Amino acid sequence: YSYGITAALLAGGATVSLITGQPAGAQVAQNDAQNISRVVPRAGAPESFADLTQQLQPAVVNISTRQRITVETNPFAGSPFADLFGGQGQPTTREAQSLGSGFIISADGYVVTNNHVITPDGRAELEEVTVTMPDGTEYTAEVVGKDAESDLAVLKIERDEPFPFVRFGDSSQARVGDWVIAIGNPFGLGGTVTSGIVSAVLRRAGAGAYDRYIQTDASINRGNSGGPLFDMQGNVIGINNAIFSPSGGSVGIGFAIPAEIAAPLVQKLISGEEILRGYLGVQIQPMNEDLASALGLPANRGEFIQSVVPGEAAEQAGLQAGDVVVKVNGEDVTPEQTLSFIVANIEPGKRVPVEIVRNGDRRTLQVNVGRRPSAEQLAAQQFNTEEEDGQSSPPSPSGDNASVVGALGLQAIPLNVQIARQLGMPDSTQGLVITAVDPNSDAARKGLSRGTIVLSANGRDVKQISDLEAVIRSAQSEGRGAVLLRVRSRGGPAISVPVRLR
Repeated sequence: YSYGITAALLAGGATVSLITGQPAGAQVAQNDAQNISRVVPRAGAPESFADLTQQLQPAVVNISTRQRITVETNPFAGSPFADLFGGQGQPTTREAQSLGSGFIISADGYVVTNNHVITPDGRAELEEVTVTMPDGTEYTAEVVGKDAESDLAVLKIERDEPFPFVRFGDSSQARVGDWVIAIGNPFGLGGTVTSGIVSAVLRRAGAGAYDRYIQTDASINRGNSGGPLFDMQGNVIGINNAIFSPSGGSVGIGFAIPAEIAAPLVQKLISGEEILRGYLGVQIQPMNEDLASALGLPANRGEFIQSVVPGEAAEQAGLQAGDVVVKVNGEDVTPEQTLSFIVANIEPGKRVPVEIVRNGDRRTLQVNVGRRPSAEQLAAQQFNTEEEDGQSSPPSPSGDNASVVGALGLQAIPLNVQIARQLGMPDSTQGLVITAVDPNSDAARKGLSRGTIVLSANGRDVKQISDLEAVIRSAQSEGRGAVLLRVRSRGGPAISVPVRLR
């Protein structure tokens, strides 16, 4: 999932400033005033946010942390000479600090913020968290709980008198165009208020089980992370979290964790309850036009399974690479309602129906949902692949034996044992090996190259060039603009790639 601009998580949050101007059509004749009234905002657009800010700002706090990081000063660290010269540079420690925002949600001092605000460097030891009130009063905070997956953390501060606090609202009622304000600590400038509107709801901004945000144009900058996004009733409908920015500064595209996601998790952190998430154990790819065309399915519905983790819930239930998951537990899989999000919110151990499309046929499998591993375990998890055997490079085209598949813009030959061994594949591997690719073809743009093995096309094994040509003719007769190839490169897993026909 890539973007032309950088998605930057800020150690202080995200907010968007509102730039106002004349309403469209303002410079018109007076007798057109009646028509203008149809597009000018009706009563309800605030003339000022001052009263609301005055009520809310006392509960919004600044958060600073102090961490101690061990630094290796041995110049030979990591080399064969490290032990010989270890005495010349012993490990030392240095102090690191971060600044962010947060908000108090109860009179007894529970504070909500982002996990990345209090753990900007996951390798460092957290020594102290300080919460600073708007009047400058500082409190040393206890970390009650944190959750890296949702990027949420809860702190606790203490004093004899009650703290001012704010409440979570219902973010599911937020609509595009609603006014919002954000209060936070951008660049260490405490108590900064910005305003804007809801730019989008259920916005995807990256990856993961909770990739579902409220987008706003209220200014969000470094230091705003963990701060609240308020609706016009003074309820917290989001927790400012990230921005899109080519430079690191606000460009009017900020993201907040919706309250409907955050509030239940915050309560679990406060109660000490373990946060469990559902897991299937699949590597997935969102549907796009090429995939949809190759499979003959509607675009923007379902997600494609590239591979299945051995031994996990999906494999046990019979899910396979090449399946398209269209519905889980009665909920449609869409770009806004992703497979990861739906499954993560299902209790591990629960048996649910999963509707799939396999080779054009719809079927429903019953899946006992597994438990989602930690973010660290997921990052380390690898799918089964064969090791390279260090043999020579892939074969070159060999005259008449290299057949041209014109509709895909490539040349290929049947795979045999000798070629399979050269490519580091098991002797039993069957398929076609690509010997040349037209650099102007979609196959080249999709990363297919000399030495790539084509295992199947549109779910059918291809052992001879005629097998692949038959699949292409069938796709053309059905009006499909692409063919889904199951391919594998040296040392890598098998993946499915939709290639457009020429």
